[in-house]
Amino acid sequence: MKGDSSNCEPPQKGINSNSTRKKLGPIPDLEEYLKPDWWKTIFNSIYLKTDGDVVDDKDITRKEIDLFSKILNLSKEDRILDLCCGQGRHCIELANRGFKHVEGLDRSHYLIQKAKKESLSIKFREGDARKLPYASDTFDVVMILGNSFGYFETAKEDMTVLREVLRVLKPWGRFLIDLSDGEYIRENLKSRSWEWIDKKHFVCRERSLSLDKTRLISREIVSNINKGVIADQFYAERLYTQEEIIEFLKKAGFSSITSHGTITPDSRRNQDLGMTERRIIVSAVAKKEWSPAKIKKHQLRNVVVLLGDPNKVDILKPLYVFDDDDLYTIDRLKSSLREIERNNDYKFYYLDNHETMIRDLTKMQEKGKIDFAFNLCDEGYFNDARKELHVPALLDILGIPYTGSEPQCLAHCYDKSLIRGIAEEMEIPTPRALFVKSGDISFDIPFEFPMIIKPNFGDSSFGITQKNVVYSIEKIISVISEIRDKLGYDKPILIEEFLPGKDLSVGIIGNFPDSYMVLPVIEEDYSELPGEFPRICGYEAKWLQDSPYWKIKSIPADLPADTERFIIDCSLRLYERLGCKDYARLDWRLTSEGEPKLLEVNPNPGWCWDGHLAKMAAIKNMSYTEMLLTILKEAEKRLQSEEKLDRSTRVELRVKQN
Repeated sequence: MKGDSSNCEPPQKGINSNSTRKKLGPIPDLEEYLKPDWWKTIFNSIYLKTDGDVVDDKDITRKEIDLFSKILNLSKEDRILDLCCGQGRHCIELANRGFKHVEGLDRSHYLIQKAKKESLSIKFREGDARKLPYASDTFDVVMILGNSFGYFETAKEDMTVLREVLRVLKPWGRFLIDLSDGEYIRENLKSRSWEWIDKKHFVCRERSLSLDKTRLISREIVSNINKGVIADQFYAERLYTQEEIIEFLKKAGFSSITSHGTITPDSRRNQDLGMTERRIIVSAVAKKEWSPAKIKKHQLRNVVVLLGDPNKVDILKPLYVFDDDDLYTIDRLKSSLREIERNNDYKFYYLDNHETMIRDLTKMQEKGKIDFAFNLCDEGYFNDARKELHVPALLDILGIPYTGSEPQCLAHCYDKSLIRGIAEEMEIPTPRALFVKSGDISFDIPFEFPMIIKPNFGDSSFGITQKNVVYSIEKIISVISEIRDKLGYDKPILIEEFLPGKDLSVGIIGNFPDSYMVLPVIEEDYSELPGEFPRICGYEAKWLQDSPYWKIKSIPADLPADTERFIIDCSLRLYERLGCKDYARLDWRLTSEGEPKLLEVNPNPGWCWDGHLAKMAAIKNMSYTEMLLTILKEAEKRLQSEEKLDRSTRVELRVKQN
């Protein structure tokens, strides 16, 4: 490919990617096989092999920074953004030279994580170049280097990137872009080439112009001499001539646009340089007015906090009622929210009477007392876990913005079998399982004991105790009968293989890919549990204080780096695929061989002060109050973005109608 990363997200081991797709033979039309979002899966470890002679050569990077620093007249005090920074090679070189305020942004989780490991002093973020997560007038310099422009499906999206660059630059800020010389590429197109990457890998490339002649479409087949083809992938780049990119920058609003000739990397392999064989260097200046200052208004944001109803039955609780422990948990929440009120512009109101909830919300809305809702009603409407999705659905109907996931996400994640199917479709491993329909009384088990029996629909470990881990057919029948008869559960049941390895949880706060954090992975410490008890964190561990399971602790997970990376990457992909918002928890378990498998996804997970999410936050040195505030801030950020997008859509519709 020969170019630095762009707005991309890499595949990881065991996850669907270009490298695991079906391999193709000869094809007549490369463009037919090009996916619009090809850049989401191509920038990974294989990319660093195929293009490493250009994008991973320190001498080349040093020479480029020498040149670009001179063109931009960089100062050590400049705030610099390396946009589409890949693994951060230019940022790291600048930091090594004493530049104090360097940041890098790229869509590739793989490359950003690699960058973070290389330098702890530089702020690297994941994000989309079309929607930069920075305030207007933030940077003195923005650079798009290493041929990282023109990857999107339309030229309109390229223009969006440039206008975002203009927005985040300060008045008189400088911009530099280096990209393929489109005219040279068209005239010197190599339709086929191949080169050795190292002693075990070689890559074959096919290239052709798109039907409209505006893009170069490439196919890259990477082979290992022992394993055969390991990747068969397609990518593209829009071709700009020097004149076209200068005109494009003018339309974006830039001034003082200057061409600085071309650059060719001095590759040690000196074989196929592809798109980097000749690159145009262009600089520009953001001659613009300062954006209007945002004067902080001390007008309070009214937030209604929605909770379970303490006066109603809750069958998930041991005595079917809110006990002192529940009330203490609510008091801890209110104490933290009072602290947030003192230091932030929030005013919290609490609604926990489900009989009058609709009427109360309507009245508050009419009086203008609701800016948004903090939806902490994970018990469900009328304390019915099956109706957890009814609360956000009600807020949607009333037009009240809210924190947390939407009804569809909650409905999907409530169905364990459905989540298994979605995960398997994404090639994310899950335990082997058998789906038992409500009327089934006989079935064949296609895997070995031990097994664990679970209600397919449920929350808070409903119906899952130590008895649910079984070692015989007789016990399976007994447990299923008990779930159906004693608990009155008439829905499908899952029989899963019981995984004996570490019991893990991943917490995510924020919204992927724009602004999010992954909390430290935790594992359950079963060391104080007597040996005869199965290692599960079930109903007893969450609700019965006199149970041996109450001794279970959550500790920072001790995992191999590649296993932890795999779990986090899979969790982020599921978070995005399922539409989780603001915060979620994903539970995993390892096999006896250490292979991770997904158990379930929990959008709007438990928010209590001693819950798993709070434990993860504490490991990150984030207090319970800070955790709640972070969820609120991330939700507000998302809601404001959605509102802006909605306004923009309405304006576009009006323009079209006129």
